[in-house]
This record gives sequence, C-alpha cells and structure tokens, in this order.
Amino acid sequence: MTKFVFVTGGVMSSLGKGIAAASLAAILESRGLKVTLIKLDPYLNVDPGTMSPFQHGEVFVTDDGAETDLDLGHYERFITTRMRKSNNFTSGQIYTAVLEKERRGDYLGKTVQVIPHVTNEIQEYVKRGAGVGTPDAVDVAIVEIGGTVGDIESLPFLEAVRQMALKLGPQNAAFVHLTYVPYIAAAGELKTKPTQHTVQKMREIGIQPDALLCRADRPIPDEEREKISLFTNVARHGVISVWDADTIYKVPRMLHEQGLDELICMKLQLFTRPANLKRWDRLVNEVENPKGEVTIAMAGKYTELSDSYKSLNEALRHAGIHHHVKVNIEYVDSEKLTAESAGDLDRYDAILVPGGFGKRGIEGKILAAQHARENGIPYLGICLGMQVATIEYARHMAGLADANSTEFEPETPHPVIALIDEWQDADGTIQKRDANSDLGGTMRLGAQSSDVKPGTIAHEIYGPVVTERHRHRFEANEKYLQRLQDAGLVISAITQREKLTEMVELPREVHPWFVGVQFHPEFKSTPWDGHPLFISYIEAALQHKKRNAN
Repeated sequence: MTKFVFVTGGVMSSLGKGIAAASLAAILESRGLKVTLIKLDPYLNVDPGTMSPFQHGEVFVTDDGAETDLDLGHYERFITTRMRKSNNFTSGQIYTAVLEKERRGDYLGKTVQVIPHVTNEIQEYVKRGAGVGTPDAVDVAIVEIGGTVGDIESLPFLEAVRQMALKLGPQNAAFVHLTYVPYIAAAGELKTKPTQHTVQKMREIGIQPDALLCRADRPIPDEEREKISLFTNVARHGVISVWDADTIYKVPRMLHEQGLDELICMKLQLFTRPANLKRWDRLVNEVENPKGEVTIAMAGKYTELSDSYKSLNEALRHAGIHHHVKVNIEYVDSEKLTAESAGDLDRYDAILVPGGFGKRGIEGKILAAQHARENGIPYLGICLGMQVATIEYARHMAGLADANSTEFEPETPHPVIALIDEWQDADGTIQKRDANSDLGGTMRLGAQSSDVKPGTIAHEIYGPVVTERHRHRFEANEKYLQRLQDAGLVISAITQREKLTEMVELPREVHPWFVGVQFHPEFKSTPWDGHPLFISYIEAALQHKKRNAN
C-alpha cells in the first residue's frame, strides 16, 4: 500500500520547500524505497506555461510534454523517478475537471461545491500521481503543497489532504511542515513566534504536523527547539533545524543526521535498510574541492531572477563537477548589450544564450552570438539561443541583411525563423497552430527524437540519434536552410518526422565550439551523470581559458 507524506509551508514563501521534499525523498530512496513526488500548486492557471519567469521562475518540462513547476526539476535531480504530467497539478486543472464533469452531468444534478467535489477531485489527482491501483504504484509519495498556510487559495488542498490522511489512517500518512525562524539582529536572538503561529493555523485546519523543518540562517539551539516543541505539540525529535547551506546537496545529510527519515519510517511503519548517503557525501566533496574554475557569460533578459534559469544553472554546475571545476555564471543583461559593450564578453571563458520569449533584449542576444562567432569564444545557444545564432548567421554570413524571426518582426522580408502549422507532440498527437492560437496550446512540448549528422560535434556528443525535451513555438524556416548551409552553417540534427532543425553548429576548422540547439537539454541533467552536451561545452570553455592563458 502506498504511504503519503504531505509537505506544507508556513510564514513565507521561498524557504526551500521543494528542496526539503526532494531531500527527504532522496533519503527514503537510499533506504531502498520506491519514491515519487507530487507538487500541488494553488494558482488558477491551468499550468505555468504562460506565466512570466519573474512571477514563477522557470517552467520545467517533462518527457511527456507537461509544463510544470520548477520544483519538479529538483525532484528529478534528487531521485531516480522521472516526473510526468500527473506529478504536478494546479487549482486551474482541478476546477476545469470539476466544471467539465458538471457540464456532462456527472454529478447527477447535485449542487457542486468545494467540499466534497473539489476536495475529492484533488484526492483523485494525488492518487493518480502516486500510481495507486496500478503496477507503477510507489512505496511512498511525497506531496508538496504550494503556497503557505493561511493563503485562501491553499485551503481546498489542505482540506483535501486532511481528509485523505483521515481515510488512510495514522500509519499511512504523515505531515511535515516547513517554517521560518528569523534571527532578529537588534535583539540578538532567534524568534520562534512565527513558527508557533503557523502551526496554530495548521491545527485550526485540523492538521497536526509530525515534524517541523525550521529554516533559519544558522543552526537552531536546543533551547529554542525545546520551546518550539512545547508550543506546537510536536515531539522534540520532530523539530528539525534546517540552516542555510552553501550547496543544496548538503540538505539530505543535514535532515538524515537529525533523524527525519527515521521519524517518517517509524510513523509510516516502514521497515527498511539504513540510509546510505555516500553518493551525496562524494558529491558534496566534489562541489567543495574543485581543481579549477571557468566563468560563463549568460546573456538573457530574466537576469534579475536566477530561478528563471534554475535547471540551466544546475546543468552547468553538474558539468563542472564532471570536470572537477567550479562553474561561475555571470548574467549579462541582453537589453543593455550594444556593439560598443560587446567587447566586455572577451573576459569570459564561454558565452551562453538561453531560451526565452518576446522581442525584448533580442538584438543584444544576437550581438552575443555574433561576438562569440567572430572571436572564437565557445558558444551554446539553447532554444531561442539557437534561433538568434541562426538569425545572426543569416544576416552577416548568408547575405540576408534583414533576416529575423516572425516572432519579433512579423513582416520581415527574410523570416529565417517562423511558425510551422503542424507538428507531432511527445505522445504522438498531431497538433496544429497558427498566429491566432492560444499561447497555452501552440508549443512543441516534451521529448522528441532527431537524426544526427555524422562527423559533427553533435554526433560526438549524442551519437546517431538525439532525444531531448522541447518547449518552443517558432522553428528554423526550412526555406532558408540550403542558403544557410551554402554559407557554411552546419545543420547537425533534424527531427525524424517533420524534418525540422534541431541543432546547428560551425565546423571545427572555422570555430572551436559553436553549437545551437532547439531543445532544452538542461531538463535531463543530474548531479550524478551531468549531461553530455554541457560536459562538452564546459570542456570547450576550459580549452579556451587554457589558450588565452598561453
């Protein structure tokens, strides 16, 4: 029977609830349990696909084409289970499902209400994510509820899991609450009152936490933990101190040494082998003891919020771990990049242009690609980064001075990047789109395979076939491909069905390492294996640094 751990948050957001949930899952997995994680997001958007990165951080994409919360990226990086559409759902999806049932008459004329109809639907979605009743059922499903206790939009989710825990019984459900213990410098002490209040709010709802993860900028002394235990009715050994760490990969060991996994296993009557965190210890040792460093310039427009590129940042660091070096990432605001300031990019070991949407900052990204190409600096363009590299090459090497994307200039005379009207989704469904389609339904999403051209950098990295995850609307226009190739651009990977451009590059005799990819390889990188594309890119950065040093 699947057991459930419900993870909630209090006081304030951005405390690291996703990392905490993923870390607990990692420890339980190290005990030999089959684990999955589910994220419940209380906002009314059907998915985060149309939300600004400033609002929500990056959108993570699964193999089956779901646009999800960025926490699913943490989940995949911390445990072996791959996430699917059923691992993340929102209030928007729940209410849509309930209203569709009401329209079909599934409720037999009853008054449709939050309780029981919405809460029942939430429980069904949670069970589906855990694979209950199927061969894919897990031993433990860790269910993270977004937002903080007290938010009005979170209430249906909290009520749903309260009911679910009651139905399951005390040995089949546990509650872990993440809270905040601020340090007040003027008073010179940690304050436990916010934690007391948030647990009081939980208990008003009918939920008594089994464990408290108390976030602070420092370890919480025993005296304060005793006080928290007394005022929250949580056993002393259930009050866990979670202080700021210089790497997220220290959190599993931090939680294990305070007995969180033992507490959960006792509560859920899970009799397992001891936790084995040696791989995490080796990983932390690699992170803390690099043998060198490289510095990457990331030219984007969401540079004010690092969560916008969370998976990308981690993928670069994973590749650094593979090469035993620290990867420093410096954000370059593409809106401020000009022909006069482009020379500042010379001080970096490599340049990267990430994905994005919209016209803002595009000319700066094109400049970054041009500077990398003309000066032999390793370049990686991801999604939009491949498109701007294609535009740049068309303008300056293929004689198409006004080349652009119809996303930015609908009337451009040379649309080297444009919408296509038909493609095959990750699940094999044929999709159609045009310029008037809803934004939420116009993207090529999920894992798709492409054939790779022999003798290319792409073939060195991937072999004959590349399968990666996608999230984009616009494509390289096939009408211009021959002209671009005649000008020297190598089309090194093409989709198997539609024959769409997936990878472009420059020959090694022209440039040491210049690659653009239409997909998002960062979504498949893990700290254990890295990702072959990023490993090759960081190697190129190291070689460039070595050449400059000589």
